[in-house]
Amino acid sequence: MSEYSYRIATQNDIQAITDIYNAAVIRGGSSADITPRTYEQRKAWVESHHDPYAVFVTETADDDGERQIIGFSALSVFYDRAGYDGVTDLAYYIDPQWQGRGVGTYTLTKLLEECRKRNMRKACGIIFADNAGSIALMKWFGFTQFGLMPTAATDSTGTMRDMSYWYLDL
Repeated sequence: MSEYSYRIATQNDIQAITDIYNAAVIRGGSSADITPRTYEQRKAWVESHHDPYAVFVTETADDDGERQIIGFSALSVFYDRAGYDGVTDLAYYIDPQWQGRGVGTYTLTKLLEECRKRNMRKACGIIFADNAGSIALMKWFGFTQFGLMPTAATDSTGTMRDMSYWYLDL
């Protein structure tokens, strides 16, 4: 089993974040973006996260011992009104070559630790209802589904998808 590490993203990570996100966009089934994002768009997105919100990367060592980014995650503003402070929208994306290898579980474990360190009181996830991997993670970590919006979003494949809404009290 590979050893993973987790840290706050830096400017040097934006290309890897862009590449991983765009792989998800092109593949379909996990993003309502219907076209790949540019480096500049992802850079602006990373820079829009101000404390207590942040973007993180998950890494592992390649065969030469060099660190490589295999996923990223974020704590983002849930709703931009002061009464929602302490509620975060979380997201995570794993490089397709690393899916099914425990990276998602590791990443979500670390992301929830960050929620608690940053004094969040609730974490929310908004996921395509047919995204079996992410739904399984939500259930594994004890999230509760609080809503389902039928035919809410289209992905890059043109598929109209239901959205499921999840929360976890921290």
